Amino acid sequence: MEAFTPADSALRIVFIPAAPSVRAEKTGARIGIELPCLAGEAHEEIFRGLVPRGVSDGVALFSRGGLLVGHAREIFSGDDVEAAACRLYRRVLATCGDRQLYRMWNYVPRINEHTAGLEHYRAFCKGRSLAFEAAFGAGFERQLPAASAVGSDGGTIEVVFAAGETEPRHVENPEQVPAYLYPAEHGPRSPSFSRATVVNEGGQRWVFISGTAAIKGHATVGVGSLREQIACTLDNLRLISVASGVGENLGASRSGAGEADGAGEWTRSFKVYLRRESDLAEAKRLLEGKLFSANDHVTWLRSDICRAELDIEIEATLAG
Repeated sequence: MEAFTPADSALRIVFIPAAPSVRAEKTGARIGIELPCLAGEAHEEIFRGLVPRGVSDGVALFSRGGLLVGHAREIFSGDDVEAAACRLYRRVLATCGDRQLYRMWNYVPRINEHTAGLEHYRAFCKGRSLAFEAAFGAGFERQLPAASAVGSDGGTIEVVFAAGETEPRHVENPEQVPAYLYPAEHGPRSPSFSRATVVNEGGQRWVFISGTAAIKGHATVGVGSLREQIACTLDNLRLISVASGVGENLGASRSGAGEADGAGEWTRSFKVYLRRESDLAEAKRLLEGKLFSANDHVTWLRSDICRAELDIEIEATLAG
């Protein structure tokens, strides 16, 4: 990968139907994820000022102070999702070494498709869990970061991650069973993530909110109703926002100035994943002005969700 000048560098995640993996640009690096953007910003630039650190075991690395951001991918043939996910996570975890994991974004091709009787998402969860267990041993759940896993249009499993040297605080939703404690009906291995992760790294505070959907306890809510699923998702976002220490509205102050808990102004980035493009207008009507403000960065994506009965998922990143 070619070098670039880091003065105004930003790691740009670009969402397009057909995407190259990683390439250098004059002011940063570009990671392409094969998901069509329906509305809003077709890219996100959460991490700025990063310096490229080359590629280690197929993992492209960027850093700023103690913060490490990386991208890796693994091709799979369709019948080895579990093995591909395990290989991919073993490489990522080995590359991170002793660093603490803060956030992981996972893109799984044809996530709801079944191969050899097992849904791709459940096979991915098993491979990921086995890799965590091999790296950290029994009790690895205490180290699980915020994460999301959605379907992609590509032929490779993609992971983008953030890690660092500071001990984070992993957060759960009091009205949801922790994903890593889901019962066996949800697959041979539970999903490996926390609902949110809060950390101060290099003088900056981060709140990473995992992909959030209409789940209470461990059961899906509002099957067949976009309106009900959005209402439940908003309630879950409120609960995890409180648990993360940024008030009830993900760091947006009541005055509109963007201040929360004396932490100053937050830069807020959201991604909304919709199973059906036809739901875009209704979802925007129900969310714009209620969850998002004019200053927020919002990307609307067409993507399958980890559960076939879910029609929408929302994630957020707060940087302050």
